[in-house]
Amino acid sequence: MAKRGNGSGAAKGGRRWIKWIFLGPILAVFLLQLYFFIQVCWFAYFNPSSTSFMRQQLSVLREKNPNAELKHQWVPYERISNNLKRAVVASEDANFADHPGVDFDALERAYNRNNRKHKVVGGGSTITQQLAKNLFLSGDRSYLRKGQEMIIAFMLETVMSKRRILEVYLNVVEFGRGVFGAEAAARYYFKVPAANLAPFQAARLAVMLPNPRYYDRHRSTNYLVKRTVLIQRRMASAELP
Repeated sequence: MAKRGNGSGAAKGGRRWIKWIFLGPILAVFLLQLYFFIQVCWFAYFNPSSTSFMRQQLSVLREKNPNAELKHQWVPYERISNNLKRAVVASEDANFADHPGVDFDALERAYNRNNRKHKVVGGGSTITQQLAKNLFLSGDRSYLRKGQEMIIAFMLETVMSKRRILEVYLNVVEFGRGVFGAEAAARYYFKVPAANLAPFQAARLAVMLPNPRYYDRHRSTNYLVKRTVLIQRRMASAELP
């Protein structure tokens, strides 16, 4: 009888281990998403002092210079020029005011473009997705990271207004090597506060966003000049929250 009892207990213990082998990863994913959601709720009301991407870049800078610091200064939505808001929307996410966080048409276009090039050359990310990446994720390109980015984007759109999303994005996005946010970028490139950016200056900053460190070093490329003129023309039709 004792032997049968021990065997029964061992079988139950084995079943518990099997259960946790399957349920453990599901629980871990759930807890991770809960963590992201709590953070998103916090940032809906409180400004982030830094982001995952900012910390990553600061670490890179300090490999060469242990005393390196980021150029970053938070300013409220009202102290960022509408020129920059319109330029960023026109350049990065023309449907920002309408989509639920993910622009599926843009994703399809990016997917087709990547297939033609046989590599990832663009992700079709919205401003909301870019904010999700900057706040919580790395700059690595993979479909797994893209999936997590989309989930966080839906969280952001559920909890935050479009105005708040754009405010946070413009304050944390990278504009150059160690340069983050509209205020730091305006002063770094044009020696003016973000509130005083002229249309051409705003368009120039917006066009730099896909590859800011490159354009920090190469500020007069033909593409940068032509794209700046094009975005400046499109700014008038950009819809702001």
